[in-house]
Parts: sequence; structure tokens; C-alpha cells
Amino acid sequence: MVGENSLDTPGKTFFLNLRFVLIVTVIVGNAIEPLIGSMSSLHSLYMWIFSFHMPLFVLVTGFFANKHLTGTQGRRIIMQIGLQYIIFQSLYSVLDATIYQVQGIHHSFFAPYLLLWFLASHAFWRILMIGMRKWAPATQFIFAVAAGIAVGYLQLDGVWFSISRTFVYLPFFVLGYHFSFQSFSRFFQKWIKITAAAVSILLLLLFASWGSELPIGWLYGSMTYMQLGLQEWYAGIYRLAVYGLQITAALAFMGCIPYSLSRLTDWGSRTLYVFLLHGFIVRFAAVSGLYSYINHSLGAVLLVLSAVLLTILLAQPNVKRLMHPIVEPPVGWMITLQRVALRRSL
Repeated sequence: MVGENSLDTPGKTFFLNLRFVLIVTVIVGNAIEPLIGSMSSLHSLYMWIFSFHMPLFVLVTGFFANKHLTGTQGRRIIMQIGLQYIIFQSLYSVLDATIYQVQGIHHSFFAPYLLLWFLASHAFWRILMIGMRKWAPATQFIFAVAAGIAVGYLQLDGVWFSISRTFVYLPFFVLGYHFSFQSFSRFFQKWIKITAAAVSILLLLLFASWGSELPIGWLYGSMTYMQLGLQEWYAGIYRLAVYGLQITAALAFMGCIPYSLSRLTDWGSRTLYVFLLHGFIVRFAAVSGLYSYINHSLGAVLLVLSAVLLTILLAQPNVKRLMHPIVEPPVGWMITLQRVALRRSL
């Protein structure tokens, strides 16, 4: 979510547009989750969203990481991710343990709180990419896919250290890191975009018809094969099939994204604020009893529209001005301390 200014303008515009639309799907998905067990239409929408939104979000993150992976800027980004994680892990955990009194959540810095897995995994993706940077892109991708399949065999809870999602989504970070917008835009001409958008709608209809046949845990990326109830040696083949579904769904959804500069582009530059702050509001709605009043289609539609509106509101410049010290904490002092410690050790 950083390092955008040095990128080519067409690619930057497209990916900022994509990033805002994706954060809308994130908020909508989180908003409707409490109702997917009782409303089949929301379950279908939820499955459709999860088939592409996190793979694409990781791809976008890899794209923006391309120019600022190493050096001083790379270290600054890693430090800021670490501070963001500490701040919001603490805030969410304290609120859940005191005001909301939510049960069944691991309150540990080693178990990322709900959406904060993305921060932990982002840091690990950068570190892994630094380690792989001398490899050929094809080798990096093959390793990432192999690791994403292999991590499912581990006999542990994939939530700890966000280890499962880190490796399951690593292929998409690698794809984003090497993504060529010029090649993509030459291929994704008007009729291709229309076809892709139609395929995305078709996938939504397929999820409405057969979505119940696919356990949602496969799309979360946080569960091992054992947790998914599949302990046979060939479980990895299922993960490979899910990769195929996610890549297809991601490419199809990209056909819905405009290339041109618009308000989406501006809002897309502040999705970090939406991502880190929306959980407070969604969590409050969940514990307030609001969902007990939503038991019909009109209520579901209003809920989705409210989630879209919330996304737009949190992406406004005033929110950034007010919340900047918390969402993007300064790390200059950490770099200074690091340099002082280094000089003293010499």
C-alpha cells in the first residue's frame, strides 16, 4: 500500500482504481459475514467476493512493492508495518477484551487479530521476496506455488504468525511484483474486458447454484488441510485447483475495473485507512444487536449499501488528516536509533 509515486501513471491509475473497488468488497464481505448462514443470496455474494478479493489485494500489494523492496525505503516500510501491527493489534484486542467482550479470540501478538493478518503477511512477503530476488521470476512463482501447497500439510493452526496465508497467497504477491501493466493493457482490450466482466458475473451465478459444495475455508487461505477435514496425501491437488479458481476469478474481475483517472483513483490512494479502521465499526455493529433486525432482502440490500458508503467515508482526506499518526506512524526515530546502535557497535 506504499511506494506508488514512482510507478508509471497508467499502471498506477488502474491499480489504485482496482484497490478501491477491492476494499469495497472487503468491507461488504465483512459486513455480510454474520448473515451468510441464514441468507443464501448473501452466502453466494460472500463466496464470489472471497474467490478473488484477497488474491487480487495481494497482487496489488506486490505491484506497489516493486520499486521499494530494499534500501532505506524498504526498511522504512517494514518498520512502519511493524508499528501498524503493534498499534492495531493492541487496540482491537483491548476493545474486544473490555468493551465488546468477544469470546474465542487469540489475544496474542503471534496470532494476528482478524484482518491484521494482512500486515503480518505483507512483512513476510517482502522478506521472502528479498530472499528470492536473485531467482528467475518463473522460479520464484514455482517456489511460491509449491510452498502454498506444502504449508497446508503442516500439523498446526495456520493462524499463528499468519503462516498459512503468508504462503498460500505468496504466488499472488510474486505475480504482482512482476506484473507488466503494458502487456496487460495491450491484451485486455475492450472486448476482452467485456468478456472478462461477463465471466465474473457468471461465476457469481455459479456460486449461487453450487457455492454450498465448496467449503469456504478453502478460500480463506488460513486453514491447513487437516483443519479442512482432508488428511489424504493428495490434499494439495485441491489447493492447486483453488489456485486455478482464484486466478480465473481475479482475471475476470479485473475486466470490471476502469483504466481512467477518476474519484476511484483518489479514494484508492487511502485504502490503508479504510482497511485498518473499518474493523472498529464492523465489530461494533456485530455486538450491538443490529444483525438481529436484518432478516429480509431489503435489509440485506441496505446493509451492502451502508458498507459501500462506509468505505467511501473512510477514504476521505479528512480521515487521513485526523488518523495519520496512528495509521501511518512515523518511523524516522527508529531509523535514527538503528544508525546510532550501528555506529556504537563498530
